[in-house]
Amino acid sequence: MARQSVWASKVAALIKGGNSQAALAQIRVAPTVRDVQQLRLLLAESNLLARHPLVDAATDDQIAALSAPRLHRAP
Repeated sequence: MARQSVWASKVAALIKGGNSQAALAQIRVAPTVRDVQQLRLLLAESNLLARHPLVDAATDDQIAALSAPRLHRAP
C-alpha cells in the first residue's frame, strides 16, 4: 500500500484551518500528480472540496498540468 504524502496532509491542514489562499499557492507548486491526487482524496473524505470550489478547480488544473507532456526539456 502506498504511503500517505506529507505534503498532502499539510495542505489539507491549511484548508481545514481556513487559509485557502496559502493552500492554493502550495497547490500551484505541487511536487507530483500523486500528491495532488492524495490531497483530493483527503479533501473529499472530509467534504472540503464542496466547500472550497477554488481549491477543487485548482487541484483539477494542477493534475492536468502535471500530467501533460512537457513541450521542451531543460538544458
